[in-house]
Amino acid sequence: QVRLVESGGGLVQAGGSLLLSCAASGGTFSRYGLGWFRQAPGKERELVAVISWSGTTYYADSVKGRFTISRDNAKNTVYLQANILKPEDTAVYLCAARSAGGLGQSGHEYDYWGQGTQVTVSS
Repeated sequence: QVRLVESGGGLVQAGGSLLLSCAASGGTFSRYGLGWFRQAPGKERELVAVISWSGTTYYADSVKGRFTISRDNAKNTVYLQANILKPEDTAVYLCAARSAGGLGQSGHEYDYWGQGTQVTVSS
């Protein structure tokens, strides 16, 4: 079993940046596929970015060029550097892990989820 805990959310003005972190415990972190998802009020959960065990990444079109996902296996942590934030980025951001390790792009492919961290971007 894996426990994931996100941190780093907050309130920022449009154009600002946040670094989100997700610390994992348990399991074999270095072989997990990892992802960041977000869910805004009244909207379905959506993919933000994913990273495979080997470091391959994929980004939603809405965040390409602004967000960067990375992982530090020594720290059992996955990060999401979110830059040039827009009001439409406002959501609860959740990290997820999948034991298969690949580049899963659907939420149902992930086995473990964090509790989420709130990102609010003001105009």
